[in-house]
Amino acid sequence: MTTSLEVPVPPGWPRTPEARIDPPHVAVDFRWEYKEVVRVVPEGIISEAELNALGAERWELVGIVPTGTRVHFYFKREQGV
Repeated sequence: MTTSLEVPVPPGWPRTPEARIDPPHVAVDFRWEYKEVVRVVPEGIISEAELNALGAERWELVGIVPTGTRVHFYFKREQGV
């Protein structure tokens, strides 16, 4: 995924259209890593403390898939964190 970052310009600057300079665009290419946590039902709930610990490591919950007697929790974070 590529995104752009635009540098803000103060209002009213530049004063004339011919003095206008377009702000630079910086392409950012994110790389993700993924983590799967599997739990057995009925204990298949991740506690608030576990979620906070994963969040402190910058993991973000992106999906939950129940399959039979198991629950799969999928997390992602930016690579190299």
